[in-house]
Amino acid sequence: MRHLTVSGTGDILPHSPLWSQAASNAGGAGYNFAPMFADIAPVIGFADLAICHLETPIVPVGQALSTYPVYGVPVEVTNAIASAGYDRCSTASNHTFDRGVAGIDRTVAALESVGVQQSGMARTPAEAIPQVVSMNGAAVTHLSYTYGFNGAYVPSGQQWRSPLINVDRIIADGRVARQRGAELVVLSLHWGVEYDRQPSAEQRRVAEAVTASGAVDLILGHHAHVLQPVERINGVWVAFGLGNFLSNMRESPWFPASSQDGAVVDFNVTFVDNARKPNGVEAVVDRPRVIPTWVDRDNGWIIRDVRAQLADPTIPGNRRAALLRSLARTTAVLGEFVPR
Repeated sequence: MRHLTVSGTGDILPHSPLWSQAASNAGGAGYNFAPMFADIAPVIGFADLAICHLETPIVPVGQALSTYPVYGVPVEVTNAIASAGYDRCSTASNHTFDRGVAGIDRTVAALESVGVQQSGMARTPAEAIPQVVSMNGAAVTHLSYTYGFNGAYVPSGQQWRSPLINVDRIIADGRVARQRGAELVVLSLHWGVEYDRQPSAEQRRVAEAVTASGAVDLILGHHAHVLQPVERINGVWVAFGLGNFLSNMRESPWFPASSQDGAVVDFNVTFVDNARKPNGVEAVVDRPRVIPTWVDRDNGWIIRDVRAQLADPTIPGNRRAALLRSLARTTAVLGEFVPR
């Protein structure tokens, strides 16, 4: 019997203060984001298939970096994503077209150059067709869609560059993936209402329709910048929102304290013979396990494994207090999936 472990994480959103820290990490020679991921890398690397969500495009060659509201971030963030152990990223978001098609092309190429595959951006129409890849002996398709592009200009005839959330399109793409041999279809959706810990009516509408179709086996959600529930709908696990994995958001007049919280959500998948399923195989996705995370802004924007940190008696008292508050917020939403 074949098995696959899948991990998903929330938004990677490198605001400009993180660039300054990354420049300091690199000693003035470029940018080094890897220390921000160092604490959590062993958790990411454990999965057979680890999927990040890179919300921002990489700055095109020869152009200036930019931050909110129109992003173009340092290419070196892709090195950190790779060194952390990610295999893939979803890239469809409201910021996909922030730097035009040049930003899309650069992002796909940059991830490709460090050995990380992606879904959600395309350099050619062929890249927009659902791809099937082998992961630990399993045939897997990863799909990525977004609710919109913040009104950015999409060149005429190039809508294939990044797909919008459309139930019929998602189901059709999932079925194409099945026809091409996919045994597991993972769907990433950039959706929901920012800073709302409850899924919106639209999220629930899409989740209900897509899971009822049998076209996908797992849904990973992003965009709310806070954690949202994980639920099983029509037999399919839906992680509505995985929070911020890396960002500069923190408790302030603009953001809630929970915008520093995130999670690694692990799923064990078993492939069993089932003649009634496409390709004669059923992907059985077990109950998820949640590893809470928290962005430690005071020590270099380090993504902390909350439970591992709290088990260390040497951590400073102020950090312990902040971690305990983060854990309380996370367990209020996802406590049934956090190991005791």
